Amino acid sequence: MLAAAEGLTVRLGERPVLREVDLAVRAGEVLTLVGPNGAGKSTLLAALAADLAPSEGTLLVDGRPAADWTTRELALRRSVLPQAATLSFPFPVVEVVRMGRAPWANTAAADEDEAAVAEAMAATDVLAFADRPFGALSGGERARVALARVLAQRTQLLLLDEPTAALDLRHQEQVMRICRERAAAGRGVVVVLHDLGLAAAWADRAAVLHRGRLAAAGPPDEVFTQELLSEVYGHPVRVLRDPDTDAPLIVPERPGRRAGATGSARERVTAASRAAPPPVARERGVSGG
Repeated sequence: MLAAAEGLTVRLGERPVLREVDLAVRAGEVLTLVGPNGAGKSTLLAALAADLAPSEGTLLVDGRPAADWTTRELALRRSVLPQAATLSFPFPVVEVVRMGRAPWANTAAADEDEAAVAEAMAATDVLAFADRPFGALSGGERARVALARVLAQRTQLLLLDEPTAALDLRHQEQVMRICRERAAAGRGVVVVLHDLGLAAAWADRAAVLHRGRLAAAGPPDEVFTQELLSEVYGHPVRVLRDPDTDAPLIVPERPGRRAGATGSARERVTAASRAAPPPVARERGVSGG
């Protein structure tokens, strides 16, 4: 057990963002946190990292209360990838990745610095621009460099907040393959994802969050049901099966896609556009999180 939340409640001001969450993170598994915007996924990840103190409940890291560890001791046990990677100075990529080795300075593991950096950069496919300034990279390239920094830290617990959000299909699969490989090597990996297909294909367990509570947790085969996901996301979905892997495939219901739909594709697109609200109205209805 690398980390465990017990009755975890987090309030921001007077507003409860997480309510009474019980969740364990185990070595050797990939655990995904999924749910709609504002469900509390990033807040839970920050709480598991001990970066956000709970208002109620406890967080254990390596069997001890998180508050008993120093900042450096935590950095030797868990590494955290935030949603956005920003730097104020034009550090070259290789130096950004090397920052992940900072907690190991003046320890016997410092001898592994160069090997850890090279391995992490190769795994994330960033060796080709090792000398380029971090600020000159595209969003997807920055995301891969930030992940390389986390991998170079070589901790038992990896906490990743939307590591695939800025990536193309190939690199999304690459990131999730890295997560699986780290879990197979005995580490624990917690990943916040919006893509339910990725979660279903790569996770050992999925925790579904809804309005700050844990709606379900378990293998994707068990918790990714049409009823639960339709309720949590406020949109009807169908859960199909991949013919090769038998993993769940989550498909949102869309106009004109149901069995028995009539009319040409052009007619269906035209009808959908007429029914949709003006762009301004749609933008006003969007909420982040």
